[in-house]
Amino acid sequence: MQTKPNGTQHLNTPWNKDKIIGQKRPLKLQEVWAIRIRLQLAQQIRELALFNLAIDSKLRGCDLVGLHVSDIAHGHTVMHRAIVLQQKTQRPVQFEITEQTREALTAWITHAKLKDDQFLFPSRKHASPHLSIRQYARVVERWVISIGLDPSAYGTHTMRRTKATLIYKRTKNLRAVQLLLGHTKLESTVRYLGIEVDDALEMAEQTEV
Repeated sequence: MQTKPNGTQHLNTPWNKDKIIGQKRPLKLQEVWAIRIRLQLAQQIRELALFNLAIDSKLRGCDLVGLHVSDIAHGHTVMHRAIVLQQKTQRPVQFEITEQTREALTAWITHAKLKDDQFLFPSRKHASPHLSIRQYARVVERWVISIGLDPSAYGTHTMRRTKATLIYKRTKNLRAVQLLLGHTKLESTVRYLGIEVDDALEMAEQTEV
C-alpha cells in the first residue's frame, strides 16, 4: 500500500494481475505435429530446425540459442547424439537428435551456409551474435498462436518440458527424465514435471465411487 501526496492511500496493483503464474504447459503430441506440419508447409527452414531441436534437446532456452554448429554436427553431418555444458549448472547434458531433426538441421545449415564455428541460430539483429532469449520467446509465442493455443499458458520452458513429459507418461521412469533434463536432484524433476499432482489426478479419475 502506498500513500498519495494528498494523504490518501491506495493499493498497489499486483505484478501478476491477469497473468497465469506457474509452470508453462508442455505441448501434447498432436500439438507438436500441428506446429511441425505448419512450419513444413510454410517452408520455414530455420524455424523448423529450431522447433525440432528444441523438442529433442530438452535444453533451457539460454543453452539452445547459444549452440554452435560444431555442437551438433561434424562437418556437414549432424550427429545422432550431442553433449553440451549447461550454463545454469555447469554440468554436461546429453540429448538425442532424431532423424527428422537431423534432416531439418542439415537443411538449415546448408541453406544458411553456416560454418562449424558459427552460432547455429545467428541473430538477424546486429546487436546480438545469436538468437536472443527474448527473440526465441516471441518465436515460441508465434508457434502456439498458430495452432490456436493461449500464448499466456506457454513459453520457452514449454519446449523443454514437452518431450520430457511425454517420456515420463509413457515410461514412468523418473530417473531417466532426470538425466535427460540434466537435473542434479530427483526432487527437481518431480517439481518441474508436476507429476505428483498429475499422477494423483489420474488415479482419482480412474476411481469411481
